[in-house]
Amino acid sequence: MVSGLPCEVQPAMNSLLNRVYADYLMPSRLKEYEAVLAQAAEMGYAQMPVRTFFRALAQPASLPGRVLVHRHDIDSDLRTARKLFALETKHGAAASYYFRLCTLDFGFMREIEAAGGEASYHYEEASDFAKRHRLRQPDALRSYFPEIRELFVRNFDGIAQRLGLPLATVASHGDFANRRLKVANHELLRCPALRARCGIECEAYDDELLSAIDLYISDRKYPVYYKPVSPFDALGKHPRLLFLTHPGQWEHNWADNTRSNARRVLEELEWRL
Repeated sequence: MVSGLPCEVQPAMNSLLNRVYADYLMPSRLKEYEAVLAQAAEMGYAQMPVRTFFRALAQPASLPGRVLVHRHDIDSDLRTARKLFALETKHGAAASYYFRLCTLDFGFMREIEAAGGEASYHYEEASDFAKRHRLRQPDALRSYFPEIRELFVRNFDGIAQRLGLPLATVASHGDFANRRLKVANHELLRCPALRARCGIECEAYDDELLSAIDLYISDRKYPVYYKPVSPFDALGKHPRLLFLTHPGQWEHNWADNTRSNARRVLEELEWRL
């Protein structure tokens, strides 16, 4: 803690220092991730991607007694994403990897699919549209949803064509614009016609998926690391777990983090002007 600062300044300063540590100084946590994979395997958990789990829900008897669903949101840091994939391959686990337009790597995505995992789309058309057009009211953004859905279809179809494989599930990205406007990107997919048109079976925040999970765990930046609990504490206590992770929270990558932080600052400044 930095002493001698006004009470209202202290939390912001602590948050900034934690962010600097997480993005530029934090030691690699990949051994910890590998320990999660190993413990899950030892405890008899089948470790699978979202697509495999969701499809198995149609025949519940086909699901193992213990399941750990792995979901990776590739917001940034492809280098660490590849390391996570290597660890999963080593331990016989498979995961869903959701790529933003700015993190697409079709060679890597094909490797994931060939290994039994899932590579798909981490979409953000609503927040992108809000920032591009400087929309600051939720109703204003929602009024453009028909146009934004067409943007989604073009991006979605383009990824599937270049990948050479259909995309069955997708995951909404969360952005500062979504939080400010209180409009999630996955609101776009509250449209059955859009899903049917694209062949989307499941969105990662669908109730049908999440209601079949006993505990949903997400990683967090230093100093919290996990919410609501550590996977080490959850394994063995809950038969169906979903573990959401982001590569950038497992190993610092100063070059990639600098680019991401600069982009975020510039986008927010442009949106405010």
